[in-house]
Amino acid sequence: MKFKSVEKITSALLPIATSMGIEIVEVEAKVTKNPYITVYIDTENGVDLDTCEKFHNAIDPVLDDFDPSYGASYTLNVSSPGLDRPLKTERDFKKRIGKDVEVKLFAPLKGKKYFECKLVDYDGNNVVLQDGDEQIKLPLVRIAKINEAVNFD
Repeated sequence: MKFKSVEKITSALLPIATSMGIEIVEVEAKVTKNPYITVYIDTENGVDLDTCEKFHNAIDPVLDDFDPSYGASYTLNVSSPGLDRPLKTERDFKKRIGKDVEVKLFAPLKGKKYFECKLVDYDGNNVVLQDGDEQIKLPLVRIAKINEAVNFD
C-alpha cells in the first residue's frame, strides 16, 4: 500500500479549508499496520473538537473521490497542531515572534543545550533569541527542536 504525495493530498483539501477559514498546518500520511492520514489544522481563534469534526466531515467525501490510498483502507484523523508542536514553517516562526520559546540545540552553546527565552526575530535561516539581557542569533541548523513554551500560569 502507498499514499499519494502529501502535497497532492494537501492541494485536494485546500479549497475546503480556505472556504471554512481553516489553515492546513501539516498533512501526515503513514503506511503502518493501520495506515492513516492526519490533517493538522488551525484557525485564527484556535481549534476545538467541533472545528475538527466539521472539517473531518467536509473533507471525507473529497478524499473518497480523490482516493489518496489507491483504494486501500486508512483512518482519517483531523487534529490541532498541539501546544508543544515544533516550529517548522515561516508562519510558525512569524506568529510566535515576541513569545517565549523552548530551544534544544544539537551541541551546547555557552555550556547549555536548552534555553527558554523570547523569540525576537526570524529571517528564514536564523532565529534571534532574547535570553535575559543577551540577544543570541542562531542558525536553524544548530537547533534540534524549537517550540512555543507552554506556561500554565
